[in-house]
Amino acid sequence: AMSKSAVKISSDLLSNPLCEQEPAFLEMVTAFDTAMKRMDSFNQEKVSWLWLKKGRAGFSSVFPSLNMAVKRREQTLQDYKRLQSKVEKYEEKERTGPVLAKLHQ
Repeated sequence: AMSKSAVKISSDLLSNPLCEQEPAFLEMVTAFDTAMKRMDSFNQEKVSWLWLKKGRAGFSSVFPSLNMAVKRREQTLQDYKRLQSKVEKYEEKERTGPVLAKLHQ
């Protein structure tokens, strides 16, 4: 996304009227635009290569914290579902002191 944004910025700069008035500015912006397009192409190629070669595991080896975050999220989601079912179970029961205490807990 970052390289796509850089390409958009360089394209916007190329359409700036100042490029028509200042040849030196046009030359710099053209060089910047070329560099940003090459960087974006390189990034897209690397991401596609990693994905094709290794799939999700490829990203896990490059970004190990990503794999840990996914595991933590899954564990938290399982805990939430388990606790949500307990809450639903206590809400269905008669409202006595112990049940209300457990429900609050």
